[in-house]
Amino acid sequence: MWVFVTDNLNTHQSETLVHLVAERCGLDEELGQKGKSGILQSMATRASFLSDASHRIQFVYVPKHTSWLNQVEIWLGILVRRVIKRGNFCSLDDLRTKIGDFIAYFNRTAKPFRWTYAGRPLQA
Repeated sequence: MWVFVTDNLNTHQSETLVHLVAERCGLDEELGQKGKSGILQSMATRASFLSDASHRIQFVYVPKHTSWLNQVEIWLGILVRRVIKRGNFCSLDDLRTKIGDFIAYFNRTAKPFRWTYAGRPLQA
């Protein structure tokens, strides 16, 4: 089973993604037509299909406006800024080595993130 945790960006609920998941899970059911009927009718129906726990590939969507909770996204941003952006790599192996070296360095020197969110309290 594959479980993907994503935000609610529309590309994470696209018609193409529904077709891909249906194909990879071996589902033969009628998907309908985008904007008109069935699973493909709306973002909500596509999200419901993609988050179905009975599928081998499942998407879990974090609540809207909670990207600040996604520590992996924060860490990947650090990796991109410090290693990949404006990087000079001779080969794919060189890129892998530099990313591996950064991960080792980061693990040795990491400190907890200091949350600075000062907006409205989240409501249930």
